[in-house]
Amino acid sequence: MRTPASHANGSFPRVCPTLFRQVFLVLMVFTAWQVWTGSGHPAYSSEPTRTPNIVVILADDLGYADVSCYGGKISTPHVDRLAARGMRFTDAHTTSSVCTPTRYGLLTGRYNWRSKLQSGVLGGLSPHLIPAERLTVASLLRRQGYHTACIGKWHLGMNWALKPGTQVAEFSIEKRDQVFNVDFTQPVLHGPNSVGFDYYFGISASLDMVPYTYIENDRVVALPTEDRDFLMMHDRAPERRTRKGPTAPAFDAADVLPMLAKKSVAYIHQRAEQPETPFLLYVPLASPHTPILPTPDWQGKSGINPYADFVMQSDWAVGEILAALDQHNLTERTLVLFTSDNGCSPQAQFEELAAHGHIPSGPLRGHKADLFEGGLRVPLVASWPARIPAGTTSNQLVCQSDLFATFAELTGTTPPPNAGEDSFSFLPTLLREEASTRDHLVSHSINGSFAIRQGPWKLLLCGDSGGWSQPRPGTPQAKGLPSAQLYHLDDDLGETTNRIAEHPEIARNLLALLNKLLVNGRSTPGPTQSNDVAIIQKGHLPE
Repeated sequence: MRTPASHANGSFPRVCPTLFRQVFLVLMVFTAWQVWTGSGHPAYSSEPTRTPNIVVILADDLGYADVSCYGGKISTPHVDRLAARGMRFTDAHTTSSVCTPTRYGLLTGRYNWRSKLQSGVLGGLSPHLIPAERLTVASLLRRQGYHTACIGKWHLGMNWALKPGTQVAEFSIEKRDQVFNVDFTQPVLHGPNSVGFDYYFGISASLDMVPYTYIENDRVVALPTEDRDFLMMHDRAPERRTRKGPTAPAFDAADVLPMLAKKSVAYIHQRAEQPETPFLLYVPLASPHTPILPTPDWQGKSGINPYADFVMQSDWAVGEILAALDQHNLTERTLVLFTSDNGCSPQAQFEELAAHGHIPSGPLRGHKADLFEGGLRVPLVASWPARIPAGTTSNQLVCQSDLFATFAELTGTTPPPNAGEDSFSFLPTLLREEASTRDHLVSHSINGSFAIRQGPWKLLLCGDSGGWSQPRPGTPQAKGLPSAQLYHLDDDLGETTNRIAEHPEIARNLLALLNKLLVNGRSTPGPTQSNDVAIIQKGHLPE
């Protein structure tokens, strides 16, 4: 082979070996830099080829405007910081306005009303709602090499070992005469570990439901041998108590929020020791749901009332998680999502809050349990500094069921056709590339009432709130009202003017879309799925 500039004997000049090595090293460094950054892309895009860690924090009964970055009067600096370095959604929704069904939708990517639970919520002793064979965000990510953990309130049922000849309520909160029907010495089956979580620590349901004891994986941490209850709200009516029942000797409801924060931080410390394995940390907080019990160091901090104090302490817990990520240099490559399971509960004492200028639902009508926006539209903040532009706001229609498809796209996987049937990825929205393909939404209230939204139009298939605000179902205020409601949310976010008499054709089109979604068993493209949904009460629509 001919060698350029060689001597007659084929040897290079004396200077060439050094020059060759220098050029070689420069080329190697340049090539490595291109591979690391991605040729032609800015340095912040060094992470796209690596799937991020994912942290999902789900507050309990936190209203749309309960955090200050959504206009509230309660100081929430940590959620605000998350929004400042990421994206804040103004049109994000739960699938339901109460606890259990929302959690079902978030984890499965499937509307809750496609499950066997058609109204209300489960109790702390109810059997499992999610079948072990159904793919969840946890089992989806575990297939992609993630370590997965759930730390917090489960409220999706788990199979307790029942004492011979006894039973507990399956689709409702257990009655007082059932609370001691469980043999707590036995392992718990079909809990979080059975649907994709490698690790679980938390409580079985809402903190005002038995049993009052922590569960770690499939065992209670301490046997609930006592029969106790807790004050429903700090420094308020002493006679208002949580449901009484089995309680571990050292268990105190006020300790739960600090404990969940502590366990979440410990998990992040543990996963930081294995940086090659991405993780999913799902933190369904039990706050600021009742019992509203801020610890002494947070009592009175808001200058408003105990609920506002509890919101502030919940924000502190978010800060603890963010600080742990910062400590281990995980922030840049971690997608953090903060949201709530439904609107604020009247237990927060709305009159006391309003006296200080704080309205938990902000401009929205209604609250927890309702079919109005105040029951279903929630804060959603997303931060991933390596990819999501800081300080951005999106008005994209998003549902918590969309986490399933978003995580699938994020990890480059295509779910099977019998999973995530009502989930649309909003990853392109997060990355500011394009809008999500979601253009419609089905909502559900505590009594099983339905609403369907497409674009600015929202049809409620009831004449009342479907929940706890007026006109409450079955009350005199609800009598004589039209059996359906139609609102144009762009012009009437507060849902004050029922326009169904003006636009019956829009109502019929929305109802036809709802029927199609019901019959197909899915919202997304794909084969029709069988389902076991009860008959939808359509109400009377004008001809």
